[in-house]
Amino acid sequence: MHFAIGAAGALAISLLFSRLSGETQGAAPAMAMIIGIASASLAHFVSPWATPVTLLLVVLSSLQELREFRAPRPHRPSTKESARDAPQANRGNASARRPPARLTGRGRRRQQRTGAIAMPTRSMNEDDPLEDFVPREITLDGITKVVHVAGAGPAVIVMTEMPGISPHVARFSRWVRDAGFTVYMPSLFGRDGAVPTVEEGTAIFQRACVSAEFRAFAANASSPVTQWLRSLARLAHEECGGPGVGAIGMCFTGNFALTMMLEPALLAPALSQPSLPLDDPAGGEIAPDELGAVRQRLERDDLTVMAYRFAGDRFCKAQRFAAYAEALGDRFIARVLPDSAANGDPLAPFFDQVVGCPHSVVTAHLIDEAGQPTLAARDEILAFFASRLH
Repeated sequence: MHFAIGAAGALAISLLFSRLSGETQGAAPAMAMIIGIASASLAHFVSPWATPVTLLLVVLSSLQELREFRAPRPHRPSTKESARDAPQANRGNASARRPPARLTGRGRRRQQRTGAIAMPTRSMNEDDPLEDFVPREITLDGITKVVHVAGAGPAVIVMTEMPGISPHVARFSRWVRDAGFTVYMPSLFGRDGAVPTVEEGTAIFQRACVSAEFRAFAANASSPVTQWLRSLARLAHEECGGPGVGAIGMCFTGNFALTMMLEPALLAPALSQPSLPLDDPAGGEIAPDELGAVRQRLERDDLTVMAYRFAGDRFCKAQRFAAYAEALGDRFIARVLPDSAANGDPLAPFFDQVVGCPHSVVTAHLIDEAGQPTLAARDEILAFFASRLH
């Protein structure tokens, strides 16, 4: 009964807000199924009141999405206007295809300091203030996002997993920074630096699933946000110089580094537990013509794609890696870690109760001890970036 109520309610809400916004939600049936399953599970294991609470969260998320859709967009200066005062020191000899975004004088001084800051010991169970990153508002393609920047050297774009930039994601970014790179960590969803709770994380996940920026359920389409991320890769290359840029996506963003290979500056793509599309275990979350173009580029430029997952991950299954291997051939290098290699200590509630399986290879489920397979995966990724970018 709770499955039927949840699924029917979610479908009705999705159709209503689609009509109000004028946007077609092709993922509505799949989203309704997920809400129905979640409602039935929560009603059985938690409380019968979980079903109306879940539907209320869907309504609130849809209202927020509708408000943002209908809000008049303020004038955004062009990328050239917003970027003309950015620092010049780290550009190298890269061609100036796009001027970098603005960084204030105080930001410049802080950026110079962060390159030499050693990573302090931090608790992964407390919110991370990200005080050793420079939060920059970067406007590209008419869209402004906050990007946390730290370090010196060639650029690496770190794209957060669901439900946002957690302390574990920030820790990984610091490892990249300390390995001799400039980290660009865009805020794509969630509260930056927060330890994800079940309630907040679930609401963020539901909102991302119906957002126009992502294609959570479309097997043969790339998420629109990847266009902005490709522009970020161009900008990062211009600012930092070097042979090119690296990128790693995780979970909800795991596939994005592959689509970003359509940007010539991107040389080192890493995919960590790529989880989209949610409704097709063998789907690639990339348009077929784009996947073909990526294959051609990998062959032409002699590049490879690194990919990581746990064997028992229920969000990133073997079918997806098999599909990538078929499409990309030996240019796709897969690493499948045993479930026993995952961190078994209590994690943030979202990972313990919502994810509920070995999933986050280089973040929440990484064991920071010598000899551990997850730590070896992290080191291999850092070595991969170094081999391509230094």
